[in-house]
Amino acid sequence: MKESLSRKLGQAQFPSLPGRSGYAVSLNNHQGLSLKQAAVIAGLGLLLMALIAPFSYFQVVEGLIVPGDAAATAVNVSSSANALRWAIVGFLIIIILDVLVAWALYVFLRPVNKMLSLLAAWFRVIYAALFAVALNDLFGVLHLVGNTGLADFPVHGQMMLFLQNFQSGWDLSLFVFGVHLLLLGVLMYQSGYMPKILASLVVLAGIGYGVDSIGKTLWATYTLDLAIYTFPGEVLLIFWLLIKGRKFEL
Repeated sequence: MKESLSRKLGQAQFPSLPGRSGYAVSLNNHQGLSLKQAAVIAGLGLLLMALIAPFSYFQVVEGLIVPGDAAATAVNVSSSANALRWAIVGFLIIIILDVLVAWALYVFLRPVNKMLSLLAAWFRVIYAALFAVALNDLFGVLHLVGNTGLADFPVHGQMMLFLQNFQSGWDLSLFVFGVHLLLLGVLMYQSGYMPKILASLVVLAGIGYGVDSIGKTLWATYTLDLAIYTFPGEVLLIFWLLIKGRKFEL
């Protein structure tokens, strides 16, 4: 009898959320962080990353590289050393935010499938770790900036190599990130409380990253860059989490 009463009290305290597909998603398996809080944390984290990444990569790192000209690249790096330092700080913040977002999305989608949500979170954490390893090459570039022999050709070559290794390491890690998005999209599709079209767009973004990563690994001349066409799902997810997701409460 006590067990029956306890079960009834548990159901009263933790109601189920009706899904769009007609079935109920149980919300009584998460403690501490509410769905509303998880959505806001994930949305804000993704938004901050979207604001920091363009400066750190497109405006700074990508702007330093002059394809096929190591000497010109070395001059760019030397004259923009402070900007590169700030870009590295930006990347470090992004890595921390990736881990935070992985945790928040795990909580938000745990009611759908706890194990799959955990797996998706781990893939994002692994991606962040791989990206952190690649970031070490940018520290190598900064070390060479202080080299008194910066005018020497060998230093130019080393600097270009570090920058290329950073790019290659990031490209490889994006395959893992693509898997994360695929799993995330599946969870969103199964949730019943997230739009299926948004879930499909997130899956498409994951496929884009995966194809690009494999393409750049297998072919040196690969220039398709599918991700620049398939990324909208990531942007829409940010706004959905901040506008719609924050309304979910126990």
